[in-house]
Amino acid sequence: MWDSATILMLVEGIGATLQMTLLSTLMAYALGLPMGIALVVTAKGGLKPSPFIYKALDIVANIVRSVPFLILLILVIPLTKIIVGKSYGSTATIVPLTIAAAPFIARLVESSLQEVDKGVLEAAQSMGASTGMIVRKVLLVEARTSLIVGATIATGTILGYSAMAGVVGGGGLGDIAIRYGYYRYETDIMLVSVIVLVALVQILQYIGMKLSKRLDRRITG
Repeated sequence: MWDSATILMLVEGIGATLQMTLLSTLMAYALGLPMGIALVVTAKGGLKPSPFIYKALDIVANIVRSVPFLILLILVIPLTKIIVGKSYGSTATIVPLTIAAAPFIARLVESSLQEVDKGVLEAAQSMGASTGMIVRKVLLVEARTSLIVGATIATGTILGYSAMAGVVGGGGLGDIAIRYGYYRYETDIMLVSVIVLVALVQILQYIGMKLSKRLDRRITG
C-alpha cells in the first residue's frame, strides 16, 4: 500500500495544507489587522472613540466568529466560485479560511494592543504625535511580542480549519485523511495524515514562540 504514489500523495497533501494555511493567514491578517486596530482606536477611551464604528465592527466580528467553519464553508460557496472559479480544492478553500479567520485575528490583535501601557500612549499624544504615528510607532511596536504569539495561535487554528475543509473536498491532508481513512477504511493513511498535521502545528508553534521570545528579549534588554 505504501508505494511511491501514496508517498507522493502525502507529500502533495503537505504542500497543499501549508499553502492553504500560510496564504489564508496572510490574507486574513490583511483584513483582521486593520480591523483589530480600528476596534482599539474607536473603542471607548481609545485614540479616536467612535461608538458607531466600534459597534459595527464588534457585531461583524461576533457574527462571523459564531458561525461554525463547516457551515461558513458551505455558505460562501457562491462567493468562492466567483473569486476562484470553483468551490473545491485547496485554492478554493483559501476563501472561506480567510473569511473565518479574519474576525478571530481581529480579536487577537485587539487583545494584544489593549495590553500596551496607557501611559506610553498618553506620552506620545502629549508630544503631538498623530493617530497614525501612534499606531505604527507605539501600539504595534510595544505589542509586537504579543502580536507574534497571536499570529502563532492563529496559524495553528487556520491549519486545523484547513483539515476540516477536507469534508467537502478542500484538499490537503484533511482531505486525504477523510477520503482514505473514512471512506476507504485505510486507517494507516489516516493516522499518518493526522500525525503529520500534529507535527506541522507543533513546528509552527515552536517557530512562533522562539521568534516572540527573541523579540521580547530585545525589548526588555
